[in-house]
Amino acid sequence: MRTNPDTSPYLLLNIILAGVILLIMGYSLFYSPDEDRYPVPCIHEKLTGEPCPSCGLSHAFSLIVRGRVDEALTWNSQSLRVFIFFALQLLMRAGLALAALKAKGNLKVVAVTDAAVSGAMALTAFYPFLRMLWISLF
Repeated sequence: MRTNPDTSPYLLLNIILAGVILLIMGYSLFYSPDEDRYPVPCIHEKLTGEPCPSCGLSHAFSLIVRGRVDEALTWNSQSLRVFIFFALQLLMRAGLALAALKAKGNLKVVAVTDAAVSGAMALTAFYPFLRMLWISLF
């Protein structure tokens, strides 16, 4: 099946975003929460000695992919909402790529819908982190 040249950049973006999400999920599967040997430390905690709002997300994601959701929430209370955001985004990337292929000249509608839905999802998933940041600034 030949793709419309207008859809190629959009499809490429979907593939890249899906790849990043798969890397995040793979990272979570690869590193065991029981061994606690994550290679990326929290820079904020290293510099200030204080945990940041996202501290524990890597550990929590590793627990969530193993079905240990209650434990994950003790590592970071917002971890499940962020994990669900990434999981839904992965599904959306596949669905929107199919929609783009079928759009036949209506790619703008697909792209605008994608941006609006993804933006709303991101605000919903990451609002607690933004709120904590705003509170710490004032």
